[in-house]
Amino acid sequence: MNCTALSKAFGIRTLFRDVSISFDDTERTGLIGPNGSGKSTLLKIIAGLEQADQGQIESRRNLRLGYLPQEDTFPAGQTVGQVVQSALRDEAGDEREKLTRVQIQLSKMGFADADVPAETLSGGWRKRLALARELVRQPDLLLLDEPTNHLDLEGILWLEKLLSAAPFAFVVVSHDRYLLENVTNRVVELNSSYPDGYLSIKGTYSDFLEKREEFLEAQSAQQRALASRVRREVEWLKRGAKARTTKAKGRIQQAGEMMEELAELKVRNASAGAAQIDFAATGRQTRKLLVAKDVSKAMGGRTLFEHLNLVLSPGMKLGLLGANGSGKSTLIRLLTGQVEPDAGSVWRADGLRVVLFEQARRQLDRSVTLRRALFPSGDNMSYRGSPTHVSGWAKRFLFRSEQLDMTVGELSGGEQSRVLIANMMLEPADLLIVDEPTNDLDIASLEVLEESLADFPGALVLVTHDRFMLDRISTEILALDGRGGAYPYASVSQWQTAKEEAEERLAAEAKSAQSKPQPKPAAAGPKRLTWNEQRELEQMEEKILAAEEELHANQQLMEDPSVLADHVRLREVCSKVDAAQKLVQTLYERWQELESRKR
Repeated sequence: MNCTALSKAFGIRTLFRDVSISFDDTERTGLIGPNGSGKSTLLKIIAGLEQADQGQIESRRNLRLGYLPQEDTFPAGQTVGQVVQSALRDEAGDEREKLTRVQIQLSKMGFADADVPAETLSGGWRKRLALARELVRQPDLLLLDEPTNHLDLEGILWLEKLLSAAPFAFVVVSHDRYLLENVTNRVVELNSSYPDGYLSIKGTYSDFLEKREEFLEAQSAQQRALASRVRREVEWLKRGAKARTTKAKGRIQQAGEMMEELAELKVRNASAGAAQIDFAATGRQTRKLLVAKDVSKAMGGRTLFEHLNLVLSPGMKLGLLGANGSGKSTLIRLLTGQVEPDAGSVWRADGLRVVLFEQARRQLDRSVTLRRALFPSGDNMSYRGSPTHVSGWAKRFLFRSEQLDMTVGELSGGEQSRVLIANMMLEPADLLIVDEPTNDLDIASLEVLEESLADFPGALVLVTHDRFMLDRISTEILALDGRGGAYPYASVSQWQTAKEEAEERLAAEAKSAQSKPQPKPAAAGPKRLTWNEQRELEQMEEKILAAEEELHANQQLMEDPSVLADHVRLREVCSKVDAAQKLVQTLYERWQELESRKR
C-alpha cells in the first residue's frame, strides 16, 4: 500500500501535511507520535473511513484490509457468534466452512460459548471479540488503534503473543513500549519535527530510539550551523553591500532562503517538546505513612484479598498488578479511607495528605473551560513560591493559547489526563496514588511522567498496565489474583515467569486428567451386549485416547505460524480438527450407550 502526499486538517488545525508513506507485506509497523499528531486519523484514512484533504492511496488488487478502532461497538442484541459471523456475510464460500472458521477463531480468542450476548462482555473481552471479527476475515493488513485499551496486563501479554505469531502485516498505534519492542520490525513516528512529517526506522522500538536521537541531534547541529551562516550573511547585508551586480543579488536571495530554512528548523526542533511534569511532596519525615495489617475485603460474595499486610514509607514505589476485577480499585479505596476492611486495620499518619489520580477522570468538570480547570480562581497563582500565569502553566502541559477557552469536554482523552496531572502538581502529597495514568498519553509525556514519579520523595502506589513504567519506577510489586491472594514480587518479569509456570502446570494437570476419562457407568439397559459389542467396549477407552491425541495434535498445528500463513494448509487442518472433534464425540456417545447396557 502506498500513501502519497496525504494532508488532513480540522478547521485551522493541521494534523499532517504531504505525508508519503508505504507499507509492505513483511512489515509489522508501530505508529507513534504526540497527542494530536493525527495517528488515529491516518489509520481511518487508510481504512477508508475518512477522506484526506489532499493526496491519494493506492493498494494492490484484492487487498484484505482489517481495522480495529479504539472503541469496540457491536449491533444491539447480537451474540458473540453472530458478531463474528457478520464479518463473513459478504464473503463467497460454503456456509459450513465459514461457520467452522468462526468457531475456530472464537476458540483461539478464548471464547467458550458463542451464544453469550456481546453487550454483556467486559471491556477486555469486547476487545477480544472486536479482534476476532477482524481476524476471521484473514486480513493481509490489519490496522490496530490502541488495541491495549481496556485490556489488563494478562490481556496485553495475550495480545503480544497473538501479534508475534501473526501471519499478516499490521500497523499498530500504541504507547505500550514493551509491546512495540516485542512485536514490531518497523517504527514510524508521525511528528512535525521531521522534514517529511514522520520518521521511519526499520527495527525494534529500541532501535528507533537510538536512530531518532541521532537524527534529532543532527537536525539540531544543522540548525546551529545554519544559524552561524545566517549571522554572517546578516552582517554582510548590514554593511550595505551593493545589490546592483548579479552576484550580489544572488547572495541576497540565498540569504533570504537560508533565513526561511532556519525558521523552519527552529519550528521543527521546538515542536519535539514534551509536557513538563513535576510532583511535590510535603517533606514529612515520618518513616511510616500508612500501615495495613491483616486486611481482608470481599465484594459481591467474592473475597478479593485477605490477610494483606502493607507498610508505605517515604520513597517507596509500590506497583499494583492484577486482572480487571481482581480488587485493585477496591484496595485503593481502602487505602484512601473510602471503604473499610472486613477484617484487619489500616493506620494512617496524623494529617496524612493523599493525592489520587483517578483513571475514570471523575474529578474533572467537563463543562468548565480549560482556563478555569487549570486555575479555578483567576489567571494568576503561586506555584512553589513563584507567580505563574495560566497561559504559561498551560504551555507547560503542551496546551495552546487558543485552547484556554475550550471546555474540558472538548479536549481529547490525553489532554484531559494532562489537566488532571497539572492539578495534582499543585497539591503537595505524602502519598501519591496514581491509577492508570498512561491512558491516552503519548510516549513523550509518559517518559516525563515516569521521571517525575521516580523522583517523588513521598510514597507512591502505581496502578498501570504499562510494564515499562512498572519496571522503571516500582521498588516492589504486589499482585492480586482476585481470589483472596496478594503476592509480592521484585519485578514484573518475576511475576510473569511465575504466572507462566503456573499456567504450564495447570495445563499439564488438565491434559493428564483428560487422557484418563472415567465416565460414570449408567444403569443397565434391558438388552445385553453381544460378544462383539463387549469386545468393542473393552477397546473403547484406547480408541478415545487415540482420537483425543489426534485432535490435540491438529489443534497444535493450528497454532503453528507456518500453517497460519498458508491458507490452503490451514483449511486442511481445520477440516481435520472438525473431523477429529466429531469422532471423539461419537466415541463417547457410543461408550455411554454400551455402558448403559452392560450387566
